[in-house]
Amino acid sequence: MSVKPIPAGFHALTPHLIVTDGAAAIEFYKAAFGAVELNRSPMPNGKLMHTALHIGDSAMFLADEFPARCNAPIQGRRSPVTLHLYVEDADEVFNRAIVAGAEVSMPMMDAFWGDRYGQVTDPFGHSWSIATRKEIVSAEEADRRAKAMSGAKSLIG
Repeated sequence: MSVKPIPAGFHALTPHLIVTDGAAAIEFYKAAFGAVELNRSPMPNGKLMHTALHIGDSAMFLADEFPARCNAPIQGRRSPVTLHLYVEDADEVFNRAIVAGAEVSMPMMDAFWGDRYGQVTDPFGHSWSIATRKEIVSAEEADRRAKAMSGAKSLIG
């Protein structure tokens, strides 16, 4: 039997989030983003050593923080990393995330690059951008729209 170097259901890049309460995070990601739990490996003390989730067609790993090895985002501060989530209905998923306990970091908008787009911060300090592609916009048109929106000079040249 041949072993695939990238397991079925995974892509080359898989986010691995560290949180302060893994069990609560799993429930949040299920409620907010429709995550499906694939497996859970708890330690004898109840902390999660490893969990695999699927959101849409993508996998995500999750673990509780172990301060000697890995830390969750500092409480009260957003992570400098944003996870981008493309979905069929950005408004519906955005609103579901808010109901589940996320905070709005950027309200939903029709973005100049053609997406319906907004950002939330989950209760564990991780940032998520949520989007649905609404139109194909050329680089030149996106640049024109961005300049019109911000009064800035060209963003692409």
